[in-house]
Amino acid sequence: MPITVVGSVAFDAVRTPFASSERMLGGAAVHFALAASFFDRVAVVGCVGDDFGDRELELLRSRGVDVGDIERVSGGETFFWRGEYGFDLSSRTTIETRLGVFADFQPRLSERTRAADVLFLANIQPGLQRAVRAQLPAARFVALDSMNLWIGTAQEELRAAIAEVDCVILNDSELRELTRRPSLPAAAQEVLALGPRAVVAKQGEYGAALFTEEGFFSLPAYPLESVVDPTGAGDTFAGGFIGYLAAHPAQEIDEAQLRAALACGTALASFNVERLGTERVQCLRGEEIAERIAALQRFTSFSVASLPLRASRRQQAGGVGVAAGG
Repeated sequence: MPITVVGSVAFDAVRTPFASSERMLGGAAVHFALAASFFDRVAVVGCVGDDFGDRELELLRSRGVDVGDIERVSGGETFFWRGEYGFDLSSRTTIETRLGVFADFQPRLSERTRAADVLFLANIQPGLQRAVRAQLPAARFVALDSMNLWIGTAQEELRAAIAEVDCVILNDSELRELTRRPSLPAAAQEVLALGPRAVVAKQGEYGAALFTEEGFFSLPAYPLESVVDPTGAGDTFAGGFIGYLAAHPAQEIDEAQLRAALACGTALASFNVERLGTERVQCLRGEEIAERIAALQRFTSFSVASLPLRASRRQQAGGVGVAAGG
């Protein structure tokens, strides 16, 4: 199995200024798996309660997602989150969180999921991320996500987890909080120094940025005239990003591959926000993804035939233009 994702499988209740739902499929592992499944096979490791039915499992199976390691806890309730977004969709208020069976989640990986070539550690406790990582020592690419809760309460363990993976995918604000550096490039360099090969900064409506030892690359978000619900966009981005890398097993993951993966993640995330929850990705077609990636290439490509910069009067007069201090 090329990709294993470990994380939450959930139900969400969401209200935005443009739409609402009292119960919809969600969770980091679900959003990731649906997006990554457009590129390669995916297996989900998670837990649900008795309220999680065959309909939800069949939705994942319909995309070729392996659900064999989703544990159903008898008598338990599936993780539930309720939230509301402000008018510009950049502010979010959590109204209710019921962890249910996720509170005692202990990832149980089968031989099949331990044999994965690529691993994504979605937002779970850093100690659990490390325990799962140790079970896949031969994985050629491992990435993790986290959140401000673990930055504030388990930072030492989180830093240890970061040192054991190839890629870190965090919001720009989380990178700054983790390192206490106001400059995003400086924050990313500090995280790179912990050991990963790449740091991806998710920047919401402003796109995403990639930092490696080789350099820097950034893409804007795909320009949409209508945005309905950003829930799960970050995990959908990660699914597109990592799914693309998993689909190229014969190639060494280099700077060019990472940049192409960033475009795939950006494209998938743009579809996610067009409808509530997973609704848009559920009905997404491969040709739509290809068209949007091609559009991103057009939007971000430019050339400069010449640069007719004018010299200042001082430069024209032969002055050095620099005042000596002291």
